[in-house]
Amino acid sequence: MAYFDNIRTFVRVYELGSMSAAARDLRISAAVASSRISQLEEHLNVRLFQRTTRKLNATEQGNLFYPGAKAILEAVDAAEAEITNVTQTPRGTIYVAAPLGVGQRLIAPKIPLFREVYPLINVRLRLSDRKLDLAAEGLDVAFILGLPEDSNLRMRKIADCPRLLCASPDYIASRGMPQDSGALKSDAHDCLNLRYPGAPEFQWPLESEGSVKRVPVTGPMESDHGDVLTNWALDGHGIILKARFEVEDHLAAGRLVPVLESEPPIPVQMACLYTHRRRQDPKTRLFIDFMVSEIQKAL
Repeated sequence: MAYFDNIRTFVRVYELGSMSAAARDLRISAAVASSRISQLEEHLNVRLFQRTTRKLNATEQGNLFYPGAKAILEAVDAAEAEITNVTQTPRGTIYVAAPLGVGQRLIAPKIPLFREVYPLINVRLRLSDRKLDLAAEGLDVAFILGLPEDSNLRMRKIADCPRLLCASPDYIASRGMPQDSGALKSDAHDCLNLRYPGAPEFQWPLESEGSVKRVPVTGPMESDHGDVLTNWALDGHGIILKARFEVEDHLAAGRLVPVLESEPPIPVQMACLYTHRRRQDPKTRLFIDFMVSEIQKAL
């Protein structure tokens, strides 16, 4: 198994571009990860990475070795999946990603319930509001709000989630309630937006008189963390666009109030993505089935 461990470590280092990041992902020390790469390089008699104090880059030999190494791991995973089908004892580790709001409120609370049913399946949950590359980051499942950009992935729709614009009562008292969507484009109001690398210009899709219009909005504050935007809104700094389930408690308590209810945002699709394989890993299928059912009940 040592050789397979070395290959698995190489693949994660290659995909994450960092020895320490791969070590954290594999739950080993950076020293162990480095040792495994050194053993693999000694076995292959090539250097797989160029190491400097600041960067780690794959060599030409590393780039050549990666596709085959990845295929080896996928073949082993597929073989283990076949055994799982026979023994009916799903086991192993699933790597899952979700946006912060979805992950904290809908996914994370259900993982202990999943583990009660399938105690031999470990779950590694990564929460981030940035765009993720499933293949490059070694993920099995990613939950998303919106439409996927990668058509090579398989998608399972979970639900259409209602959204709304909202702000704190203090903000409305200070700046006034917008009477139409045109007010959002003026200096009269501040819109708080989710920003991540490569994000397009902000346009809020609002329903108006039976059609959808995309309203360009700007504001003085942006973040790549959805809950930061919510906290700013709670503190009276602007208007946010949110899935209702993310702010339901704040609405019920009066900490946030709906804005521009005559022109609400269109619902956003929640879905899960997974890689296209000839035979889906049973533990991944079980996890998706379980989570889809639980999320639908929660929503």
